[in-house]
Amino acid sequence: MDVFLWVLQILLGLMFLVGGLVKAFAPKERLQPRTPYVEDFTQGQVRMIGAVEALGGLGVILPWATGIAPVLTPIAALGLAVTMAVAARVHVRRKEPFTVNLVIAAVAIVIAIGRF
Repeated sequence: MDVFLWVLQILLGLMFLVGGLVKAFAPKERLQPRTPYVEDFTQGQVRMIGAVEALGGLGVILPWATGIAPVLTPIAALGLAVTMAVAARVHVRRKEPFTVNLVIAAVAIVIAIGRF
C-alpha cells in the first residue's frame, strides 16, 4: 500500500507543481488557448491559483518524504481535493467537462485517507 500511495503522491505532486508553476509565471494570454477558463479571472487570480497548486504539489510529497511534519501531506492532499472541487464548479458554470477534476480530487482523497 505504501508503494501505491507513493506513486499517487509523486504523480499528483508533479502534476500540480508543474501546472501551478506555469499558471504562476506565464501570462494569462499564453494560458488561454489550453485553459480557456482563465478568461474568467484576473492575471493576479490566475497567479494565485498557480501558487496554491504548486505549493500543494510540494506539500503532497515533501513532508512525507523528509519526515518533517508528515501530517502536512494528507492535509495538502485534502487542500488539493478542495481545489479540484472548486475547479469542477467553475467548469460546470462554464458548461465545460469536469470529470477530470473529480478524478484528480478522488486521487487526492485516496492519498489523504491513506496517509492519515
